[in-house]
Amino acid sequence: MSKKHPVIAVTGSSGAGTTTVKVAFEHIFRREGVNPAVIEGDSYHRYDRVAMKTAMEEAEKTGNTNFSHFGPEANLFDKLGETFKKYGDTGSCERRYYLHSDEEAEPFGQKPGEFTPWETIPPGTDLLFYEGLHGGVVDGTTNVAQFVDLLIGVVPIVNLEWIQKIHRDCAQRGYSAEVVTDTILRRMHDYVHYITPQFSRTDINFQRVPTVDTSNPFIARDIPTPDESFVVIRFRDPAKLDVDFPYLLNMVDGSFMSRRNSIVVPGGKMGFAMEIVLAPIIEQMMSQKKSA
Repeated sequence: MSKKHPVIAVTGSSGAGTTTVKVAFEHIFRREGVNPAVIEGDSYHRYDRVAMKTAMEEAEKTGNTNFSHFGPEANLFDKLGETFKKYGDTGSCERRYYLHSDEEAEPFGQKPGEFTPWETIPPGTDLLFYEGLHGGVVDGTTNVAQFVDLLIGVVPIVNLEWIQKIHRDCAQRGYSAEVVTDTILRRMHDYVHYITPQFSRTDINFQRVPTVDTSNPFIARDIPTPDESFVVIRFRDPAKLDVDFPYLLNMVDGSFMSRRNSIVVPGGKMGFAMEIVLAPIIEQMMSQKKSA
């Protein structure tokens, strides 16, 4: 960990809603004048889109029906850990981008599903910000979590997570519900062994819990709205982060404490709650950076 070159990681599985936390951080960074180096979790996949399809087919031939983007075989966990460590030590590292769409690929003259070349980040950044699947992963000798100064988890209850993924992949990526369901099942082994354990290492978890029936996510016609949800915010060590619970309860109307380290807020206040929770932590982090 590093006070001089801090590393922040937001982690959550596909369809979990990590983008909401990313937007909250972007607002805080803009207000506080923080210049982050941003890296994306997808850029640490081992294979591009075409190669991943081939690797999955080869894995199935050997009887491995669980090969997925969630597990170590399809990712560069060691490279991600090295990136976090190097930035914490020096304030510099390499990054690349995974090009999801034609719009993302066009400026680079490449095809969607490819990676850009590795490049050194620009100098003078204040912190490293990661958003993706494996910000707190631990696998054998690779311990990515140990190099993270602030680890955030985004963990909707699993049925809601699946509903969000099915709707997103069908609407935005053109997949059928059956194909998305097959993907969920194939990923389950790695989800249990590599995704879920991260949330016992996070400093803060944001878990959205719907107040409507989501008992069968595979036939849900729509995603529960924020107003049809609560968000449970759990702090692993409130004293470490100097969490002011009375202030949070006063600022977020309708919030309440559910445990000594957990506050529950209305789903419609999720973005606002994230900002008032995270802003003081970032301010303290930048203050420690200046004095380091």
